Amino acid sequence: MNGIIRLMSWNIHGGIGPDRRFDLERIAALIARHRPDIVALQEIDTRGRDVDCLAPLRGLRAGYFAEARTIVAPDGHYGHALFSRWETAGVELHDLSVSRREPRFAISARIATDFGALNVVAVHLGLAMGERLGQVRTLARLGARRGEEPTLMLGDFNDWASFGEVRRRLAAVFGWRSRLRTFPARRPTLRLDRLYCNDGLAVLACFTDPEAARASDHLPVIADVRLTGAGTPARNRDAPPHIVPP
Repeated sequence: MNGIIRLMSWNIHGGIGPDRRFDLERIAALIARHRPDIVALQEIDTRGRDVDCLAPLRGLRAGYFAEARTIVAPDGHYGHALFSRWETAGVELHDLSVSRREPRFAISARIATDFGALNVVAVHLGLAMGERLGQVRTLARLGARRGEEPTLMLGDFNDWASFGEVRRRLAAVFGWRSRLRTFPARRPTLRLDRLYCNDGLAVLACFTDPEAARASDHLPVIADVRLTGAGTPARNRDAPPHIVPP
């Protein structure tokens, strides 16, 4: 045990790839290849499926699961979820919904890793700029409420502004963020999918997997981190992102 925790966040586009084929098996296979300890998945969609379409995801290296079903219909549901290989406690759903827009929730949880407690917030923010302004205020409070305890936030922030309000407010809480281009997957230009960490975590590596373009319209963000309480210094706030191959 080297104290390293592998994180992953991926908008899976309802399990539908560029070939317009629904296939969660290839989603699960790519995730399994990276062996993440904690995974946040956005756009999980079971609507209109007459089989247990989530079965491939239940086979991931994760014994604990929390979800936010933002849309519930007679034929299924839609939303995002947080998977963990370690016990997940204190799970809360935080309503980020804005009137007349698609419902949105953040998932917060405290995960008892083998190396200490870790606070995690999984998100999928709204498409409209005004919508995200209200949502990020709540997220900043969630990120700050544990003080200096190891805390991370990951997901699809739907924020393409280089120096927008979302980044400004979260930068006041978190000392590090990923800067990978993840959308559109085939020729990524936008940094919609991100990982934020406070100084309780040292980011050792952060990368993506171009092969994911065969399964979704987003690329994942994958990172290796270590709790700094184990004696690892936190990455300097001004250090460039560390991007390495898997």
